[in-house]
Amino acid sequence: MAADKDCIILVDNSNVFIEGQKQAARLKGISRDPITGRDPADPSWRINFGGLITELAAGRKIHPAILVGSRPPRNDSVWEAARLNGFEVTVHERGMDNREKAVDTELVAQGTELIVLASEPMALVLASGDRDFIPLVKVAHRRNWVVEMCAFAAAFNPSGELATTVDVVRPLDAAILKIGQHEFEWPVVVHP
Repeated sequence: MAADKDCIILVDNSNVFIEGQKQAARLKGISRDPITGRDPADPSWRINFGGLITELAAGRKIHPAILVGSRPPRNDSVWEAARLNGFEVTVHERGMDNREKAVDTELVAQGTELIVLASEPMALVLASGDRDFIPLVKVAHRRNWVVEMCAFAAAFNPSGELATTVDVVRPLDAAILKIGQHEFEWPVVVHP
């Protein structure tokens, strides 16, 4: 980790949220669905944006922290919580097929702009395991930046292209209770 460098933080909200819910379910011992083969997701787990920014910064000064997400939720309290904890937030509408649109592109565009306008190299902390960020990593490396990928271990292949392109891989698994919390009991235990 580039502890001596200031950092820029880029967060793919959906990636952290969805993978965090899956990790929370695994920690509760909920098994993969035998019919669909899908990993379970703990609907009670929510991101603690203050804990997330602290974990990602790892004691470094932030220039800035950007979080990009998509609607839903239409409830602006989620995005306001991120703003109150130090994130600059951009939210995109979903496409006609209800799929997320423009989130990764927005992060790459904003990240590239920050890198090329910075007066000196810093650490780029990328909270996502998505290989769509490889072009951004290459821009950062051409400008002598250190790039850290922070993601839940199940969200990336350790020998995959993104993990082998960045300088540091920081799995978020051990920090799950620092970067999130359970807002209600799940699974609900039914007593006879």
